Amino acid sequence: MDYALPVPATPSLPIRESDARFPVHRIYCVGRNYAAHAIEMGHDPDREEPFFFQKNPDTLVLDGRFPYPAQSSDVHHELELVVALRSGGTDIAVDAAQASVFGYAVGLDMTRRDLQAQMKKMGRPWEIGKAFEQSAPCSEIVPASLIGHPEQGAVQLFVNGELRQDGDLNQLIWKVPEMIAYLSRLFTLAPGDLIFTGTPAGVGPVQRGDRLRGTIAGVAELEIEVV
Repeated sequence: MDYALPVPATPSLPIRESDARFPVHRIYCVGRNYAAHAIEMGHDPDREEPFFFQKNPDTLVLDGRFPYPAQSSDVHHELELVVALRSGGTDIAVDAAQASVFGYAVGLDMTRRDLQAQMKKMGRPWEIGKAFEQSAPCSEIVPASLIGHPEQGAVQLFVNGELRQDGDLNQLIWKVPEMIAYLSRLFTLAPGDLIFTGTPAGVGPVQRGDRLRGTIAGVAELEIEVV
């Protein structure tokens, strides 16, 4: 087939113990999925209907370098478990959702907090705060066949060796199968989709020169430098 323009490369992530790569279709992110983070952001921690926003697949960062973005002076880190889907569909049942998971990763939902706050006040979408270039650093995908489906484990982010975020997967308000099932009612999920599952409390600003190390026990770790 002939195209009028060069065809962009397919964004992809490495897979642990494999020479193959995981092709990324879409990136969905769930907001306020840890009660303590909801509180620190000024919201009710009670279990409410989940909500989602998107990042573009080409915002993934794989080389360990996060360029401090333009038009912001308040960029925050948000460490998250990432779910990678092997299959999709619509109206997926909760008890069938886990079968659609290929594996897991550690990701950072980097956020231009000042721009996000402006959009919130104006009742506008969050894309300029969330979906900017290189806003989604991510580790390799670790197949569920190697680690199972983690339901608990420390979620920790260190900035220059100092612990900033400290939570546990068992604190997720909406569990992974519930997120997949709910999301599939709103979108047609597909193989290659990623779901960033929300961040624990302790989000905060980063500066150029900072070194971030995020770990999720039993899954993986991610290291980046802010440049």
